[in-house]
Amino acid sequence: MDSRGFILLQLLVLWSLATTAFSLSPYYYQNICPQALPTIRKVVEAAVYKERRMGASLLRLHYHDCFVNGCDASLLLDPSPTIDSEKNSLANQNSARGFEVIDAIKAEVDQICGRPVVSCADILAVAARDSVVALGGPSWQVQLGRRDSTTASRAQADTDLPSPFLDLPALINSFKNHGLNERDLVALSGAHTIGFAQCFTFRNRIYNATNIDPAFAVERRATCPLTGGNTNLAPLDPTPVHFDTAYFNNLVKQMGLLISDQALFSGGSTDDLVNTYKLYPQVFWYDFAQSMIKMGNIKPLTGDQGQIRANCRLVNYY
Repeated sequence: MDSRGFILLQLLVLWSLATTAFSLSPYYYQNICPQALPTIRKVVEAAVYKERRMGASLLRLHYHDCFVNGCDASLLLDPSPTIDSEKNSLANQNSARGFEVIDAIKAEVDQICGRPVVSCADILAVAARDSVVALGGPSWQVQLGRRDSTTASRAQADTDLPSPFLDLPALINSFKNHGLNERDLVALSGAHTIGFAQCFTFRNRIYNATNIDPAFAVERRATCPLTGGNTNLAPLDPTPVHFDTAYFNNLVKQMGLLISDQALFSGGSTDDLVNTYKLYPQVFWYDFAQSMIKMGNIKPLTGDQGQIRANCRLVNYY
């Protein structure tokens, strides 16, 4: 082999190694800390057993992390002189919850692994999957190897997190900006088959919308008055602690709670997919799992980017 061929071979080997090293993999912790994933699952299952609503809260943390500069655990950083915390954004303030469960997971995982080797970003991704499973939903192989950001952006969160007041074109555009298509939009919106929403997020719909079941509107008004009661909760579907397809059944009956929910079944391009998920739960489960994997791949930090935080709420400064 001449010198040019040898150099080319070396470059190909180095490229291959770099690609392997910086790609997410479900087996990332297999040798680093094989007990990491079982430990995360144990803490999640205990938290969801204690409070069933926590499953939806943990799933939502992963969504809200990935939609702001990628899946890098920036959402978990507390406010500081150098951190404009995403916890204070419009969509997260007095709404995002479950941070103490993430702290508990981090403490147990670092103890079992002997040192901080599991990133907070990966903890969010695995906890989301384990929460869905704990509430009766599908499982999937979580891609791993993310690292944690050293910055956060409240302003970016205010811009990038989809509002519950968006119509279908705006929702499609929001998801497209993150590399997600219409199928991903409908599948991932199906996460609203678990959890609750605050009154201020659906008040306008239940009092002013025309594409709403009248009896459903009356029922929701009972706990969401025209004024006051902003934080009163209502379930996003009739079975808020069971991962099923009741959410899509509701949409077809014009009983979506949020404007952005009902927008998925309002005579637009996503109607057929809503009907498909309603009729064929196994299709929804498969698509949801695939879209979660796809969302989890949004702009991860890998290799020597970012850091592995010792405390998910704080940047390492050493």
